[in-house]
Amino acid sequence: MKKITNICCIGAGYVGGPTMAVIAQQCPHIKVTVVDINADRIAAWNDPDLNKLPVYEPGLSEVVADARNRNLFFSTAIEKAITDAQMIFMAVNTPTKTFGLGKGMAADLKYVELCARQIAAVATEDKIVVEKSTLPVRTAESIKTILKSEGKGLKFTVLSNPEFLAEGTAVEDLFKSDRVLIGGDEDEDGQEAIQALVDIYANWIPREKILTTRVWSSELSKLTANAFLAQRISSVNAISALCEKTGADVDEVAKAIGMDTRIGPKFLKASVGFGGSCFQKDILNLVYLCRHFNLPEVAGYWEQVVKINDYQKHRFAKQIIETLFNTVSGKKIAFLGWAFKKDTNDTRESAAIFVAKELLDDKAEIHVYDPKVTKERIINDLKTVCHEEGNDATGNLLSQVHVHTNAYSAITSAHAVAVLTEWDEFKDYDWQRIYEGMLKPAFVFDGRNILDRKKISEIGFIVRAIGK
Repeated sequence: MKKITNICCIGAGYVGGPTMAVIAQQCPHIKVTVVDINADRIAAWNDPDLNKLPVYEPGLSEVVADARNRNLFFSTAIEKAITDAQMIFMAVNTPTKTFGLGKGMAADLKYVELCARQIAAVATEDKIVVEKSTLPVRTAESIKTILKSEGKGLKFTVLSNPEFLAEGTAVEDLFKSDRVLIGGDEDEDGQEAIQALVDIYANWIPREKILTTRVWSSELSKLTANAFLAQRISSVNAISALCEKTGADVDEVAKAIGMDTRIGPKFLKASVGFGGSCFQKDILNLVYLCRHFNLPEVAGYWEQVVKINDYQKHRFAKQIIETLFNTVSGKKIAFLGWAFKKDTNDTRESAAIFVAKELLDDKAEIHVYDPKVTKERIINDLKTVCHEEGNDATGNLLSQVHVHTNAYSAITSAHAVAVLTEWDEFKDYDWQRIYEGMLKPAFVFDGRNILDRKKISEIGFIVRAIGK
């Protein structure tokens, strides 16, 4: 197989944009074109002001600046990019279905199918098609069926190359991956395609960290990795509830068990709950697959991970209401953070959304500050969780929401502060000034356990933290 010199990626979101930027920077001999039907998103990737990139990740703007318009291009000319490319990455959205068979659990693959049909319709030469989106097991088989049926007799080889990026450290993860996983068929075409992709990553990833498997193993590995990580978070969050009842400290418990080399310390940080685009979606997908293959006990086991996460968010909101004398009606609650984790502007499945919804239902006034999330994004997130109650109800709820560009204005005259994202800057605020500007008693609900509890308690705050 000839060397790959032209790559196309369909999807310019949180996966496609950063991944292709790093590939382009590390492989200056390869032309990389990222395409998307969203013209505004592409315009943002091309904006001379690197602060306006649609994805915020530490280090990303520097990588884009280095490679953009050299061998990295962002475009809406999807058909041309497909035609020119030898290898096509599919990094389109795969949300959980909201209707029909598998509603609430199965992945909605309509964008993947549309993508495959477009590749088949446009291609004039053989292509390697790479699954980059998180997909259910055996999706590659469906993609191959579509490509073969629609593809005019051309040869399409499908690989699975799941991403294992943590938002907030995605660029670092791409440069120093724990492993790169590539799954493909065991025939000659499949092995040649695998080698072509291995050769691209080998420009900066050590060969021993590039793992090749059968395509089905690759697809399932991605779902399983996210399920295991989420399981650890739900496990420590379940223990945090017990800690609060018994007087134990969840951070001390986590440190003690994390020193066991069989367990390790990572993903044992108690919090208000996990969010993001992958964990819940992938676990529910795994649950759906287990039920589909008649494994109800396995499905029930993994479903409990999501249930504990939902319970943790509900428990946090309930604690705020109960602590504020069983009502937050008309009370100003300041939210520090809206993103699902620090160092990203991604809000998908953020705990803040669901905590806000419960407090809004109790007629609270929510005042939000997040250093990277826009007002438009916050309002859209709340519209999504409020829509089932009708337009009038949604309008009433959103009238209770105020978004600030300054943390201190968000907190002034508040009854309580709730820390929902672990942004480092929150730890360095003038908490004496904050206390003086709040109504008394002044409450702090630290949903990320990042504040110096002893220090702010001495100022006069009544502090409630997770698992303490």
